[in-house]
Amino acid sequence: MNLKKVVAPVLILVLGIAIGYAARDVMLKERTRNTFVERREGEVNHINPLLECDIADNVLRNVELRPFQEKLEAFLNTRMDKRWASSVSVYFRELNDGLWFSIGETRKFVPASLRKVPLMITLLKKAEQGKGERKGNALLDREVKFELSRDYNADQNIKPSQLMVPGRRYTVRDLIYRMIVYSDNNAFRLLTTVADPVDLGNIYATLRIQNPAVTQDDDFLSVQTYASFFRILYNATYLNRESSDWALDLMSKSEFRAGLVEGVPPEVMVSHKFGEHSDARDGTVQLHDCGIIYYPQHPYMLCVMSQGPNFEFLDDVIREVSRITYSEVDEQHKKH
Repeated sequence: MNLKKVVAPVLILVLGIAIGYAARDVMLKERTRNTFVERREGEVNHINPLLECDIADNVLRNVELRPFQEKLEAFLNTRMDKRWASSVSVYFRELNDGLWFSIGETRKFVPASLRKVPLMITLLKKAEQGKGERKGNALLDREVKFELSRDYNADQNIKPSQLMVPGRRYTVRDLIYRMIVYSDNNAFRLLTTVADPVDLGNIYATLRIQNPAVTQDDDFLSVQTYASFFRILYNATYLNRESSDWALDLMSKSEFRAGLVEGVPPEVMVSHKFGEHSDARDGTVQLHDCGIIYYPQHPYMLCVMSQGPNFEFLDDVIREVSRITYSEVDEQHKKH
């Protein structure tokens, strides 16, 4: 048997494979450079307006984040007590350079109070369109009498600290504040009577998200799809800059200081919205917290949706995911 005749083809094959992988890596890096370029105006308060974007958003997930993602997966899969949560999904994105990853992105959850953010966006969009009709803002200055058939806050586990007075009139601006800062369900219900359902449907359609008003399934929302609402606010691409900044400022005042907020240092600002849901059929609960963590010069978005036996355990899970995430972001940027 001629050994050279056997070895030579094998060496050529191995060399070809190596060259192929090297060429692929070069092409992927070049593809990333060519398909993901964002040009921004610069951070102003809570926003960083997007001026131009040449992007194929889901072309590649940056390999630099892989060890970071694996640490979160290790916590969720091995370190976390399985009695704490039966299902957890995570979405992370660095807002100024677009690096992202998600865990359990196909899982669906009940949006609950997370629906308050698109309702706020809908009303602010309508208010922008109505400016100039008269002195002030016609929509935001409109008064609505607090009259409801029942107390919708009674359904909440985490209740507002400031309650509205039956029979009193409140401006739409004040109701938005209460809906976001206190997560007041009564304010939410009143505002649904002000917002045009067509306008509300438009924001869902624009972001290609299932509209809760037309779905038969309560569990329809994923972490990645919901994060779109925060991206359009931070980028100021749907609302104008004033409205986008005001919306994120409201969310930074949220009374809910557990979850994402508890996982970062107290001096770091977080603009976020939480949602809670209890299922009487099987006794499980859901707790979600999504928002923007304003790490200096490198703000990032983090969305955690979870399901389990009680809110206290789920709150601990979200806090730990937030803590690990902040620690990793901090370590990465201190190295550079």
